[in-house]
Amino acid sequence: MRDVVLVHGAWHGAWSWRRVLPLLWAGGARAVTVSLSGVGERPGVTGVTLQTHVDDVVAVVRAEECRGAVLVAHSYAGVPVTAAADVLGDAVGPLVYVDAVLPEPGECWSSLSPPDTKAEQRTQIAADGVLPAPPATVFGLTGDDAAWVDRRQTTHPGGVYDDPVHFDAARWSARPRTYVSCTAPPLASIDPSRARVAGQPGWSMVELATGHDPMISAPGELAAVLLDVARS
Repeated sequence: MRDVVLVHGAWHGAWSWRRVLPLLWAGGARAVTVSLSGVGERPGVTGVTLQTHVDDVVAVVRAEECRGAVLVAHSYAGVPVTAAADVLGDAVGPLVYVDAVLPEPGECWSSLSPPDTKAEQRTQIAADGVLPAPPATVFGLTGDDAAWVDRRQTTHPGGVYDDPVHFDAARWSARPRTYVSCTAPPLASIDPSRARVAGQPGWSMVELATGHDPMISAPGELAAVLLDVARS
């Protein structure tokens, strides 16, 4: 059984995996989380860039002495996880992108945003240096789940938005890769990444009939996918 390393998305934190972790442990996987700088459990960290978040992921994988671990990226984390995997070599094995941004070498998180969203985000960053969290209903959450996420979300460091990602595409494409597409409702900002997956060879595609935060709205289904990969 492979180790599983979970990396949260924008505005979230390691807390967002709370419902998935015990299911992975019960399934026999050693699962750990990464807390990205300037967000979630680590707010207020200044000078955060994409490289900061890459380093956050690398540091946890190395500290846990992983070998062939499953590296899991939710949403924005697809960007730093892609770069971190390139640095980590055989410390990580399969990659799992959970409704995640899928960059090409040299692209930024902003590269996959529509022009109107890009302009709005850059205006926010210029004014405040951070990106404010959207309401959790945007992620398809309702009721108590939405209220919990709204309480926990923080601003996201703006320094990562236009920072290009660097990795070797050939090494990346040689890894086993799974994409978990969340379809009920689908988040429009992830559509370009879904289209990329559909047009690239080598992917295992899994669809979950839930919203953008499946670790909250469908933890059992997501844990089952991750355990299948961990057993590979």
